[in-house]
Amino acid sequence: MHFDLIQFLSIAGKTTVPNDDRIGCGEQHAWVIDGATDLGPPGLMGDQGGAAWLAGTAHKAFSGASGAAAEICDTVFETVAAAYERERRRDPVSRWEVPRAAFAAVAIEGDSLACASLSDCVVLHRNAAGVSFLTPEPDRRVEQAEAAALGPGAGAGGVRSPAVLADRRASRERANIALGIDAEPIKTHTRYARVHLTAGDDLFLLSDGFAALFDTYSRYEPASFVARVLDVGLVPLAEELRRIEFEDAGCLQYPRFKPSDDASALWISVA
Repeated sequence: MHFDLIQFLSIAGKTTVPNDDRIGCGEQHAWVIDGATDLGPPGLMGDQGGAAWLAGTAHKAFSGASGAAAEICDTVFETVAAAYERERRRDPVSRWEVPRAAFAAVAIEGDSLACASLSDCVVLHRNAAGVSFLTPEPDRRVEQAEAAALGPGAGAGGVRSPAVLADRRASRERANIALGIDAEPIKTHTRYARVHLTAGDDLFLLSDGFAALFDTYSRYEPASFVARVLDVGLVPLAEELRRIEFEDAGCLQYPRFKPSDDASALWISVA
């Protein structure tokens, strides 16, 4: 068996800010990476922001890796850790500056599929029995409550407003382990799932910015989201996503830390 690429897209949250998502697909494995928004100016990794540096470095590592999911991920983790030590320009000013990212990756292993993930990227699997999560089901309630606690519309200015920036730095200081610069803890905490795979199955790898359609904004259930993609493709859903966010640009109806996030989606079929 192998993967057939059907569609993919990645749209920046703001066209004036680099997109920190990366997605990719080979014949036997695929991945999505969501770099955590930088909370300060570039400098740690040179002129490039830490999120873009990490996403790009991990993306190249996934592109060149092969084998079982755990072998691929270990290669990526070790490559990123070595690159950070080699390329960083100085020590980070605090933990909030250290690059980190969410990721999810899938790999064909015989007649099964292995899925690896850390943090909040999403993988959906559609087979004859229906649609299921291969990653933990997203839950935005804590994040929405934290955004609401900053006051109505606090996120409208994005993460550069003083209140949001201070809150997000504090959150990053106590954050859980994600894809980043320390390989061994990441290996220990990466979640793995395995399912039987059949030709004709579909897989959808999403950054949290795209998955917002069914968690943050509750416009779809996962099964209806997949049905909609199968019917019209990814582009109309991306347009719907941005329309929802444009209509709530003040972050009032849906409390959040910025009006729009980078949003990426990869649709692959098993052949």
